[in-house]
Amino acid sequence: MPIPVLLDTDIGTDIDDAWALAMLLASPELDLRLITTVSGETDYRGGLCARLLAVAGRTDIPIGLGISGPLRVPPTMQGRPQGGWADARDLASHPTVHADGVQALIDAIEAASEPPVVLAIGPLTNIAEALKRAPHIASKARFVGMHGAVRVGYRPESAPTPEYNVLADVAAAQAVFEAPWDKTITPLDTCGSVVLRGAAYARVAAHAEAWPHGLAAAVLETYRLWLPAVGRNPERWHYRSTVLFDTVAVYLAFSEDGLEMETLPIRVAANGLTTIDPTGHPVRIAAGWRDYAAFEDLLVERLCQ
Repeated sequence: MPIPVLLDTDIGTDIDDAWALAMLLASPELDLRLITTVSGETDYRGGLCARLLAVAGRTDIPIGLGISGPLRVPPTMQGRPQGGWADARDLASHPTVHADGVQALIDAIEAASEPPVVLAIGPLTNIAEALKRAPHIASKARFVGMHGAVRVGYRPESAPTPEYNVLADVAAAQAVFEAPWDKTITPLDTCGSVVLRGAAYARVAAHAEAWPHGLAAAVLETYRLWLPAVGRNPERWHYRSTVLFDTVAVYLAFSEDGLEMETLPIRVAANGLTTIDPTGHPVRIAAGWRDYAAFEDLLVERLCQ
């Protein structure tokens, strides 16, 4: 049976959330039951989700608008960098939109007949608020996220640095990491190296050209619009992706086969660092790659369905 998944995302700032949502929708191991949006303009993010769900033929999946808030990103990434691809009409036409996404998340956890995966690929503001309102949900779900930097920072072999999804709401990250649920994360140690180049990227691009109304085409179109909107080289669209951090969290929702996993005591410090600390709480960490090539093949295969 597919694993029930509740996705919490800040899609619309960095582009990797769109790739991750496409991968999730194309993964038969996973049963996506709700998307909640977080941070910044959550209605804008909801419109992007609605458009991708429509492309995938999955308008049955509800969208919940979560907690808004200021973004801790460069000025070029403020606003609506993917707004040229989706707008308020996409959200307005979606069959089920919950104005209180946090309550929708709580309700979905409580309604599930088996523990769902709360799959978080953005700041943890919604998840922390859900735990505050209903602490018991930690016993009814498991948490998988793209968060932190344990031994490696944003560049290979660099020292750990506060990772954005944690730094954007440190107090929320502390609450989520201290909650008594089963926790698994891909920190920058593993997800920070995921970039599609060469033949892998070319295969996705060729599929998008052959199937212009499919998910791969939708992702590449929004990527094409996003690059100049955030001041990146538009030519990248022809030959490589950006770093696809969030796709590893989607993978962890159903498999650990390609990864080296460790269970470590993790503490979220006040400055946003995720440190190994004896006083921390146990978290299952994707610490390294056992078979990155197999993961990349799987990612491309899913995007090319």
